[in-house]
Amino acid sequence: MKMDDLVLVQCYRDSGDSDYVGELFERYHHLVFGVCLKYLNNREEAKDAALQVFEKLMSDLHKHEVHNFSSWLHSVTRNHCLMILRKKSRHYQHELGYNTEMHIVPKDDDLEAIKIKEVQLNLLEEAIQNLNEEQRQCIELFFLNEKCYKEIEDITGYTNKQVKSYIQNGKRNLKLTIIQRNELAV
Repeated sequence: MKMDDLVLVQCYRDSGDSDYVGELFERYHHLVFGVCLKYLNNREEAKDAALQVFEKLMSDLHKHEVHNFSSWLHSVTRNHCLMILRKKSRHYQHELGYNTEMHIVPKDDDLEAIKIKEVQLNLLEEAIQNLNEEQRQCIELFFLNEKCYKEIEDITGYTNKQVKSYIQNGKRNLKLTIIQRNELAV
């Protein structure tokens, strides 16, 4: 029987057994990697950042009260990526000879675009989580992990026809969910 995320968190807190965090890693590594890739725009940096996030969980889970693990993990991941981007920006400014105390303030248009992108990413992530298990698994493997149909068949045991169907129906359901949410927001 599959343990609930919060039960795994509590078991980890009680025992210190990293296998519980390993189970959470298995469940969420593809989503963490996806968020990192969206922010960092570099596959290798995103892989490194995703691993760093899960390493960070070992201490953070003892420090923070978690009520919704997936939302909390998304926030931790986003903040970690933003920290990486800030460090890169400072390093770049320093190499160019800029005063490291000087801050580049984004234009209002840039801030608005960042906010819109963040809302869209959160909506997409939530919509993916609401797909049925088969569609979610195939969508994540195909789009986030960039697996081909054959690789997805090997990983999941689904037939080629099922994989294609789950991806096609998953994309349609994602589109419908996002359209519905956007209509409700207006």
